[in-house]
Parts: sequence; C-alpha cells; structure tokens
Amino acid sequence: MTPAELAEVVLAAAHAVFTQRGLDPSVLPGEITVERPRNPEHGDYASTLALQLSKKVGRPPRELAGALADELGKAPGVKSVEIAGPGFLNIRLDAAAAGQLARVIVEAGAEYGRSERLAGQRINLEFVSANPTGPVHIGGVRWAAVGDALSRLLRASGAEVGTEYYFNDAGSQIDRFARSLLAAAKGEAVPEDGYGGAYIAEIAAEVQARRPDVLSLDDAAAQEVFRVEGVALMFDEIRSSLRDFGVEFDTYFNEKDLHDRGELDLALARLREQGHIFEAEGATWLRTTEFGDDKDRVLRKSNGEWTYFAADCAYYLDKRERGFERVVIMLGADHHGYIGRMKAMAACFGDDPERNLEILIGQLVNLVRDGQPMRMSKRAGTVITLEDLVEAIGVDAARYALARYSADSPIDIDVELWTRAKNDNPVYYVQYVAARTAGAARNAAEVGLTRGDGDAFRPELLSHEKENELLKALAELPAVVATAAELREPHRVARYLEESVAPAYHRFYDNCRISPQGDEEITDLHRARLWLNDATRTVIANGLHLLGVTAPERM
Repeated sequence: MTPAELAEVVLAAAHAVFTQRGLDPSVLPGEITVERPRNPEHGDYASTLALQLSKKVGRPPRELAGALADELGKAPGVKSVEIAGPGFLNIRLDAAAAGQLARVIVEAGAEYGRSERLAGQRINLEFVSANPTGPVHIGGVRWAAVGDALSRLLRASGAEVGTEYYFNDAGSQIDRFARSLLAAAKGEAVPEDGYGGAYIAEIAAEVQARRPDVLSLDDAAAQEVFRVEGVALMFDEIRSSLRDFGVEFDTYFNEKDLHDRGELDLALARLREQGHIFEAEGATWLRTTEFGDDKDRVLRKSNGEWTYFAADCAYYLDKRERGFERVVIMLGADHHGYIGRMKAMAACFGDDPERNLEILIGQLVNLVRDGQPMRMSKRAGTVITLEDLVEAIGVDAARYALARYSADSPIDIDVELWTRAKNDNPVYYVQYVAARTAGAARNAAEVGLTRGDGDAFRPELLSHEKENELLKALAELPAVVATAAELREPHRVARYLEESVAPAYHRFYDNCRISPQGDEEITDLHRARLWLNDATRTVIANGLHLLGVTAPERM
C-alpha cells in the first residue's frame, strides 16, 4: 500500500464515520496526506485528520480520533491504529500491505515518483543566461545543475515546462568583447574595459581562420567582424559545454532579436496603454514606484538608446505572449536588487507579480582545493569555469554537489571530498547503492533466482524490521518529488536519497540475505527480497535522474 492509497483509506473511513454519526460530510477535504512519524515506534504512518476536523464538527479531537481508529481498523491492510496525544492517529500496516509497495515500484519503473500535482501549469524556466563574452563560470554552473534538476522535477509533477537560455548579445558588453578580440588579433594590450584570459586569444585566432582578411579592414569593419563571428563562436562553445554537462535548453533566445523585431517598441506601447509611462529630462520612464520599486526606471535614454531594463520588459512580455502563465527566472546573488524592479514591471503590464513572475536567487560557489578557494582558471584567467569544475571532480559529482544544497546558501565544493571513493562523499554513497542493487540482481541471476511474475510475489514475507524500514523510505519518493517541485528545492531529492533510502538499503542488505548460499534452496522469501532490491534500484535511479546524475551498475 502506498502512502497515497493509505490516505484514500483514511478519508474513506472518515466518510463512513460522518455518515454513521450524522455529521456534515461537506467539511471533509477532497484529499489528504499521511506522514511518516519521526519515531518509528509510533507506527508506519500518522494522520492529523481528527485534529483538523474537530472544530468544524464540534467534537473533541480524541473522540473523533477514536471513531476514525475503529473504522480504520476494519480496512484491509491496516494492522492497527493507535490514538496519541490530543488526537493523532498512528497507523501500522500489515506486512502484506506494506510489502506490496515493492511490486508497485518495480512495475511503475521510471514513472514511480511522478504525479499530476502541477498539471495545467505552463511554466517558462530561464536559467544560466551567461553573457556570450566568456565561458560559463562556476556561479552559472550552479544554475545549470539546479535549473535543469528543477525543470525535471516540475515535469515529473505534471507541469508543462519550457526551459530557456537568454543570450545578452546586444549592448556595450558585446562591444567590449569585440574590441578585446580585435586587440588580441593585433597583438595589442587588452582594452582597459575589455575582457582578458587565454580564451580571448583563442577565439580571435578562430575568427582570423574564418576571415583571413579581417585585419586588412579598417578598425570599425574589423570590430564588426569580430563581434559577429566572436559571439557566434562563444555561443557554440557555451552550448557545447552545457551539453557536455547534460543540460539542453528548449529555447536559446537572443536579445538582439528583441531589437530586430521591434519588440521593445511593442513593450513600450503596451506599458503606455497601461498608463505607467512618463517623459522627463528627455528620457522615457516607467513608473515602477507605483508598485513598490525604490525608484522609477528609464526605458529609453535621452539620446534614443534603449536601456537593459527595456529589453527585460520586452523579454518578459514575449514570454507571456507565448502562453506561459508563470515566468521563473534564476539569477545570481549579485542580482538581488532586480527583484523589486522586475516585480513592479510585471505589475505595470497588468499582471499579478506573485502569480505570474517568480525570481530565484542563488548564492556563491567556491571550488576548494587543499583548504583554499581556487580563484584563477587556466583559460578564463579570472574565474573558475564549468570546464574547470568538471575537470576537477567530474560531471556526476559536480551536478550532485551543486544540487544537494539549498540554492540560497553559499557552498564550498571540496575537490578532495568529491573525488574520493568513500562513504563521506555524498554522490559516491548514493551511487554505491545503485551499483550494489545492480550487483545483487546479477548475483541472483547467477544462482537462478528471479523475481517471477507479480502474481507469485509474496509481499507478506517482507516482515523483517529492516525490510519495513526500507519500504517506508521508498514510499516517500512521490511526496519528496512533489514538495521539491512546489518549493523549487531540488536539494530535497538529494538529501532524501542519501539520508533516507541509502542508509535503509545498506541496513537491509546487511541483515536480509537476498540470494541463497551454497546448496540452499531458492524460496519465496528470496524472491520477495529481490523485488525489494529491484524496487530500491528503481527509486535510486529515478531520484538520481531528476538530478541529472547517472545510476551506475558497477563502481
């Protein structure tokens, strides 16, 4: 029996009690949840339904809990129900009902853990969005890991998600990039406001290889060549490095397209229609202070140039016009000040900032070696890049390390910790369970042990304490996935795998032999334990997949 199935049983018992006692059934919720007690001695699951309903029906919670306990005790699969405290229901399942979960998980396969909790929601999720003026740095890599994991969680919860990378390929930073490339090609010093690092010289050389005549042009024409060709090369490199990291976007959106298609004028017209535009000092302003911003924002300067904020407005409107009900944007710690102005901007368009726009802020990441932060990239010169992180600890460890912490907390990634094959390395500890379950299945096959079909499965044989603990841990995945998606917290999945599933499986493995030894005959208990072993592999593989991490069969 899954937690969701038990919740339905509890709710059905409540309907029966209300009918028997002439109570108003309209106060009953459409659905409920059951939870695992913190203390295993209190039962397999707990419900607070009696406490929730007592005031609505004017009955003492313990009296209502007693009636619910009597009715629940008649339900198939429920071994016992105890009343605790002011009216908590502590529920124990019989071994057959608890063990049946192993079959449910194995037969569901990759679908186990998925739900329709967010069905009907159309979400645009933008993350990374590094300027095409250099490689993706370690802060952007954090969003690559967290953003991709979040997109998987949202989809696993039924939402329709469009992932998006926004290339800021228009504006002064691109001009500085082009000037830096031109200087490198000429063998000159980097401009004072330009970009340094070995990658600049590499890209300049590639542009020259494509356009051997570039240095024969005048500086303005040559700079334009380096701008167009250099940005294209940087685009390709960024996309390639993210792809190698396991991150692909549904849409790569260029800021320049907003300008070329006249979308900034369209956004300005829409905001003017809403009555929030005014002219002052020769410039065009958006009155964002009406919606809580600390100051009004310039959209068009007195010289006719658009501001970055104008492009932000046009880009937001473009997303909403494409049918996305909720726009989620992931930004680095240095963008915290953007929240107020972006929320105000959404309100200026007539949207509800709390419903239509969500901004997540991620904190800093340090790569640490020998106790000291690494600050210089071999290639980028001033920052640690995606390639530096992957070279140091590998893709799986990098993705897991970045996703296992709440994004709003700074983290240090210790190279020594994340590369050693020991249980204190979190990704090794979890992946070892994946490998151990695969190894147990191989060992079973070698002695002729197979699960058999579902009809021959004897779930009531999974009555050992460690089997029960493992089953309860496996049952949590759907709720963990749903909560992680709703709260935008992928780290909940990682912590669940390493703090709940992995230790429970190791205790089960150490106490409950799966395969027979020597001349021992294969029994239904061995088969039942193989079902449980394979269910564990399913949960580990599904959880790791949500984080973009592999579930190896051997280590």
